[in-house]
Amino acid sequence: MELIEYLHNQHYTTENYVVRKTQLPPEGDINLYGVRGAGKSTLVLDLLSSEAEVKILYIDLEDPNLTFSPLSLTQLQRYITQEQISLLILDHYLAGYLPAFPQVARKIIVSRIPLHDTTLIPLELFPLDYEEFLAFESSIFSTTTFNHFLRRGTLPAMAKIQKSTTTTMKQFFQSHFDPKEQQLLILLAQHHTKHLTINQIYSYAKEKFKLSKDWLYRTIKAFTQEGVLLFIDDHYQKSGKKMLLFDFAFAKYLTLGQPFITQFDTMVALALLKHGIPFETLGIHGYLTHTHTLIIPAPFESEESLWVKSQNKFSLYKKYGISHITIITVANSYEYTIEKIGFEALPFYEWTIVEDDNSV
Repeated sequence: MELIEYLHNQHYTTENYVVRKTQLPPEGDINLYGVRGAGKSTLVLDLLSSEAEVKILYIDLEDPNLTFSPLSLTQLQRYITQEQISLLILDHYLAGYLPAFPQVARKIIVSRIPLHDTTLIPLELFPLDYEEFLAFESSIFSTTTFNHFLRRGTLPAMAKIQKSTTTTMKQFFQSHFDPKEQQLLILLAQHHTKHLTINQIYSYAKEKFKLSKDWLYRTIKAFTQEGVLLFIDDHYQKSGKKMLLFDFAFAKYLTLGQPFITQFDTMVALALLKHGIPFETLGIHGYLTHTHTLIIPAPFESEESLWVKSQNKFSLYKKYGISHITIITVANSYEYTIEKIGFEALPFYEWTIVEDDNSV
């Protein structure tokens, strides 16, 4: 009880909080989940300051005082009843930490991986999309903001940095992943956006560092469940899936010489994911959505160049029933039609906001 009282008396605050699109519902028991660094803790800590009249017990399960003295359900329930707690927040929760959740008027359980508990409403928090990133920005110029987004990526902690991002990215990398996970992530970054099987990843990894196959498969599964690692099905070829890390700036930090097109390609794929648009890759030809729209990341392609390539690939487009093609650029805009297929080029910062509006 003394330990829980100590945890209850800790005062957590957020500074310069920027409102996110994802908001906690005012009622109901919630499982807030999402990839590390997405801003889950900040979201619930902001709630603490706005619920002044509610008796809240917030417990960070990564508090070092819990390392050798884990919480017991009996003690927690007794304290909740004794102190008339009406809102319980358990942060950094791992499945199975408690045999059951205590009885309380309302609870919010924060985890990296969804708990699949039918008593909790699942709510996923993604890292920032481009429109959310704008809220962190001081620049009013779209090209400047886009360059900042490219350099800082989608993690809220990075979006707040106005100058060098290297130190903050290093701190995130070292504090959120253990040494062996760090080795694996560096290897994955070297193969970022490539088509891979898990067995191929194991073959590459064992050449670089010592590991067991069981550990690799278990870690890849955990990374995938959390969203650190994404495998995208390919509609065009069935050997392997396209592998992406969850943040394009993070992937660039982990490896030298990553070309701009790789970052831009990932940026487009992550935008589709965050907007809830089902899609697959179409080989090297782009991303095919469930509405038969092909999304082609082509940052610097001119209208003339794309028109020639479109003519050469037109039989492929017809074979896969593509009805519309959207070309995502850095700054170019243009439109043309070949037979009945419309081609539209939009700058990324315009396209991603339009897609966000359409997904609502």
